[in-house]
Amino acid sequence: MQANVDFKQLVEGAGDAIMVCDAQGAITLWNRAAERIFGFSEAEALGQSLDLIIPQRQRQRHWDGYHKTMETGVTKYGADLLRVPALHKDGRTLSIAFTVSMLFSADHQVRGIVAIVRDETARFAEERKLRARLVEVEATMIREGDSQ
Repeated sequence: MQANVDFKQLVEGAGDAIMVCDAQGAITLWNRAAERIFGFSEAEALGQSLDLIIPQRQRQRHWDGYHKTMETGVTKYGADLLRVPALHKDGRTLSIAFTVSMLFSADHQVRGIVAIVRDETARFAEERKLRARLVEVEATMIREGDSQ
C-alpha cells in the first residue's frame, strides 16, 4: 500500500531545516525551519550561494568537499551527522548538525543535494558549560589532594 503524502506539507511542516542546492551550490529550496534557524526568508535565500550561512573561515573546506561530492555523486554524510558552525542573518554563529542526500536525474547524473539541518547551538553551549565545570571540579579535587 502506497502512502498518499503531500510532500510540500511535509517539507514546510518539518521542525528541521530542509534545504536543497543545485550542483553549483545555489539554494533552490528553503523551508520555514530554515528561515527560523538562519533568519533569512525564502525570498532572500533562493538562488543564493550557501556562503549565505557558511562562516568565511569554513568556506574553502566546504566548497572543496561540495565539488568533490558533486563530481563523484557520493557523500559520507548520508547517515553520519556532520557538525559545523554556521551563520545567522544577524551575524551570530550557530552550531548546526546535518545529514545530506544526493539528488540524481533519471540517467543518474547529480542534480543537487538536500540537507536536513538541526540547530544545536543551545545544546553545544550547555555541553561547553558542563565541560568547563568538570575541569573546574577536577582542578579543585587535585588542589585538595595536594594539600593533604
